[in-house]
Amino acid sequence: MANKTKAAPALLPFPVIAAAINGDADAINAVVKYYAGYIAALSTRQLYDENGTPFLGVDEEMRRRLETKLITRILNFKLIV
Repeated sequence: MANKTKAAPALLPFPVIAAAINGDADAINAVVKYYAGYIAALSTRQLYDENGTPFLGVDEEMRRRLETKLITRILNFKLIV
C-alpha cells in the first residue's frame, strides 16, 4: 500500500504579504483567497432548511466577519524588515 501524504500548500510570497500590508487591494484579495478555505471551515455551522431539516453549511455572516477581521489585521500589521 502506497503512502499517500498530502502536500503542504504553497506559502504566500513575501512580496505579496508586504504589498497587502501597504494596502494594495490585489495583494489583500490574494491573502483573503489564500485563507478562504480555512475561513469557510471556521464558519461552517449546522443550519436548517425551510422544512427544519438540519444540514452543514457556511454561515455567510460569520464568513464575512472573519474576512473583515483578517483584512483589518493585515492593514494594522507592522512589518519590520
